[in-house]
Amino acid sequence: MRITGKVIGMSLMAAMATGCSTLSSWNPFASEVKDKPAALVDIKGGMAVKTAWKYSLGKAGAYTFNPAFAANSVFVADADGNVARLDAATGREQWKVKAGSDLTAGVGVSPNGNLVVVGGVKGNVIAFDGSGKQLWKVQATSEILSSPVAANDVVVVRSGDNRVTAFEAATGAKRWSVLRTTPALTLRNAPGIVIAGGNVYIGQPGGKLLALTLTTGVPRFEVVVAEPRGATELERVSDVSGTPFVYENDICAVTYQGKVGCFDLAAGTARWNKPASSDVGVGVDQRFVFVADANGAVNAFAREGGQSAWKNDKLGNRRLSTPASFGRSVAVGDLEGYVHLLSREDGAMLGRVATDGSAIRSTPVVAGSNLIFQTQNGTVAAIAAE
Repeated sequence: MRITGKVIGMSLMAAMATGCSTLSSWNPFASEVKDKPAALVDIKGGMAVKTAWKYSLGKAGAYTFNPAFAANSVFVADADGNVARLDAATGREQWKVKAGSDLTAGVGVSPNGNLVVVGGVKGNVIAFDGSGKQLWKVQATSEILSSPVAANDVVVVRSGDNRVTAFEAATGAKRWSVLRTTPALTLRNAPGIVIAGGNVYIGQPGGKLLALTLTTGVPRFEVVVAEPRGATELERVSDVSGTPFVYENDICAVTYQGKVGCFDLAAGTARWNKPASSDVGVGVDQRFVFVADANGAVNAFAREGGQSAWKNDKLGNRRLSTPASFGRSVAVGDLEGYVHLLSREDGAMLGRVATDGSAIRSTPVVAGSNLIFQTQNGTVAAIAAE
């Protein structure tokens, strides 16, 4: 049996029990939670944390929608086809449009805020200008789960068949396309794309990180973050999770059932790697690389050398989001819509704030003095801390 397209709504053990010979994708978020999420305890002392503003959008459904920040605005989308631009400081809606299609991924925004791109059902790629006017609509080769990325003159999209395609920002004309092979079994997640230094970096199935020249798609390097290991296809799943993170001359990434590591941005030379397993991406700042692992622990590694700095395991089985460095804290969302703030120095709990009770799967984004989260039920929340 080959499972494609739709989310697998069964536990990992159930998947093994079906007798499937080949699986194409497995969604860790769709699997049953075997262990009860850790109970939340009162936080004494800590720091003042509050919700600066909230905005209500539609639900994400089976997909993950990441907010984006550019030109003092936050850009958001939902599964029903709504795309909106908000003032980052106040949450005031600047415009909201219908994409004309249900959506599966977004949002990608150019640095100047003049190009906004989302992924639609059946592989549609839809682009708008900074005022919400549709510019073009083109067809990718298959379903899009990863947020598109946009420079000022090009849009890059990764489709479900692991084809990376670049389109002209002005017209939607195809500039280049690169197809990579995939293992028999991969995570059904949204491995991210990032543009930096004239290259585009794409997390790959099988634990690899691929760098392509942005203008032509010519490969610059492909490095192994973690080698797949194990006797079965399930044990050998070691895909790069979430979006690789660029900080100065480093690019850092984490895999599921594998490792976390940082590499030289230009050459791909490995700086360090350490054992880790996560189905979301990494957070990085000047001193640390943060990983929310598959068991719900938040880990900090020294950015220089990779030594373990601290580990907080008080959020076990709470399905944590990608961490984000935020002032003197590191913040993560969870399966019940809570945002937790931990000390970036030692991992101690500093604060907590509720959103709407639904899971936070999106990658948080720093927008000025606020940290933006989007829940699966469509609440966009700006979190502010002292």
